[in-house]
Amino acid sequence: MIDSGDTAFILICTALVMLMTPGVGLFYGGLVRRKNFISMLALAFIALALVSIQWVICGYSLAFGTDVHGVIGGLEYVFLQGVGMDGDGIPDLLFMAFQMVFAGLTLAIVTSGVAERIKMSSFVVFGLLWTTLVYDPLAHWAWGGGWAAELGALDFAGGTVVHISSGFAALALALVIGKRLGFGSHGMEPNNIPMVLLGGALLWFGWFGFNAGSALAADGLAANAFVVTNIAASAGALAWLCAAWVRGRPGSVGMISGAIAGLVAITPAAGFVSPMAAIPIGALAGLVCYGALLLRIRLGLDESLDAWAIHGMGGIFGALATGIFAVAAVGGVDGLFYGNPGQFLIQFVDVAVVVAYSFGVTYIIARAVDAVMGLRVSEEEEYVGLDIAQHGESVRV
Repeated sequence: MIDSGDTAFILICTALVMLMTPGVGLFYGGLVRRKNFISMLALAFIALALVSIQWVICGYSLAFGTDVHGVIGGLEYVFLQGVGMDGDGIPDLLFMAFQMVFAGLTLAIVTSGVAERIKMSSFVVFGLLWTTLVYDPLAHWAWGGGWAAELGALDFAGGTVVHISSGFAALALALVIGKRLGFGSHGMEPNNIPMVLLGGALLWFGWFGFNAGSALAADGLAANAFVVTNIAASAGALAWLCAAWVRGRPGSVGMISGAIAGLVAITPAAGFVSPMAAIPIGALAGLVCYGALLLRIRLGLDESLDAWAIHGMGGIFGALATGIFAVAAVGGVDGLFYGNPGQFLIQFVDVAVVVAYSFGVTYIIARAVDAVMGLRVSEEEEYVGLDIAQHGESVRV
């Protein structure tokens, strides 16, 4: 039952997705002020380690256990009971690991909303609660036989599960924890743009494992996902670059942000759309996310590193675009452009529920953690920087 070629392919893809988590850390670390660079890297690694333990204890079972009323999985796989080296095409253990690195990456993205001001102890507690109460149910809804899968919602590699959830969770967290000291009155420019570009390059590279690996086999569907991933990223980068150029200078941070917007948007669609559809999906995602960033600035929201604008809004657009551009010749389902408006309506319902659930439950969790132990460091610690205050370390040149 085990195919050695598929197994080797998914092993590589799992490692690629794991690499995306430190990629997020480098991307975010370059965007914050120098005194918080180590902190952002550390939060990414903590997210991966924390979720890895939660996943093998109960997260995998809650996401992929026997369906309970379309909402959550059962507990038959807790402590990896019954998850072994046998499986359909690839070992069950490998499928578990592949899904585990998705979960760790998602929590790392959420750190955007609390950059430069969260206590590490509070993040650990929040992260455990959030992964258990938000990520695991969403993964079950889409991939574990939950209500969204039964409804027919399409999410090939995590547009709703990973990106909408993390983007709107970051927004909820930012609203609870409050703005950074001096936000809007003091300069908070990125401390290391080359590091931002390096982190973005690692994300782009790892995304091939993220999307192509979601085919769970080394086959034509994986090849299609691989190709559309690169096309959408390129289109998103160029679209954001052009939009920024019209308003001023074509910055490199905007360019890589546009690439990530394109990658986010193609994630739910990668196994359902043709390569040519990836061009408008990526380009429009770049414009949508750039507009969301400008709106966030206009509203004075300190969702520090724009997970909401890029992952949240990009995820919404990508999920809806899947319902428009899906074609049966690729993934077996037609979308709006191919005579099936019902698929677009299904995608809309799925998006609406995921947005409401991820934002609402995250807000409640954040409020609870803040009430019990406090989310935020003291003003003195924030002024000194979290590298010194939380880790006792500093960046040396």
